[in-house]
Amino acid sequence: MRILGLIPARYASTRFPAKALADIHGKSMIRRVIGQARQAASLSRVVVATDDERIYRHVIDFGGEVVMTGTHHQSGTDRCQEALSLVEGTFDYVVNIQGDEPFIRPEQIDLLTSVLDGTTELATLVKRIDDSQILLNPNSPKVVLNNRQEALYFSRQPIPHLRSQAPEMWLQHHTYYKHIGLYAYRTDVLAQITRLPPSSLERAEALEQLRWLENGYRIRAVITDLDSYGIDTPEDLERIIHIGSLGGL
Repeated sequence: MRILGLIPARYASTRFPAKALADIHGKSMIRRVIGQARQAASLSRVVVATDDERIYRHVIDFGGEVVMTGTHHQSGTDRCQEALSLVEGTFDYVVNIQGDEPFIRPEQIDLLTSVLDGTTELATLVKRIDDSQILLNPNSPKVVLNNRQEALYFSRQPIPHLRSQAPEMWLQHHTYYKHIGLYAYRTDVLAQITRLPPSSLERAEALEQLRWLENGYRIRAVITDLDSYGIDTPEDLERIIHIGSLGGL
């Protein structure tokens, strides 16, 4: 099984411009993401997909592999599809690794890829929620699963709603999962889902994976005990470094 790790990295960001190039203890954010991804035993190659010459040159300068993609993409998934067409070689799956998660663990990537058997169309990571603030935070998408450990629905609201309990008691009466935005796509499915128009549920929740569910694709959910630490603002970066989430980085 040949699996390509792709790291979409834009320069523009409303809340944190040029965050891919932000310095973290002497290395850029994007360099740290690449370094972590390269430690995943399951990935055949790791390539950055960017639309910015500054990021492109930076990755080349430290010996990383990078392709230049268009500026028109609305999502990292769309950028991954173009990048796949630019990378030499044939791959069975693509893993979309967020370019703003310098603390991604290789074990998370290998756990996700463990379910890629040729029949799995799409896969993603989920983690059990143990904090009511996360459960009620609309910036932390939640997911409900079926008995085959596939995603039934993603929402910014807590799902399901426990009508007989107060919200602050929900975690004591039901297992809730938050979505961790690490995706794996079978390459033929990636080509198909990037041709789909935006769906009504996607527009309502601003979650692109709902487009795939609405069109009948199956998303395998893999449960992890490891958390993720996305960096959306300079304050996020300072906070995570302060609490020691860098670990051995």
